Amino acid sequence: MGKAKPVLLDWEKVQRAADILKSVAHPTRLRIAELLQTREMTVGEIQESLGISQSMTSQQLSLMKGRGILKSRKVGKSVYYGVDSPEVIQVLHCLKKC
Repeated sequence: MGKAKPVLLDWEKVQRAADILKSVAHPTRLRIAELLQTREMTVGEIQESLGISQSMTSQQLSLMKGRGILKSRKVGKSVYYGVDSPEVIQVLHCLKKC
């Protein structure tokens, strides 16, 4: 009796998973994603919650937004960020289980 051939994930799904993992593969970005999984927040709120500089916060938000992980919307002078990729939430749940 021959061994069963393993079922491989679809290439597009594997590529998307790798992109998501690269996008959050930094402690600050993981913490930002964790903060934003339940509600939108401004740069200032994120900065205050994490205790990091405004420039570091903006840099990480920009990178994550550019990779399709986050979305933003402007209300007056404030910009609110939120998670735009439900897969990121799944990654966070997997990390919490490990």
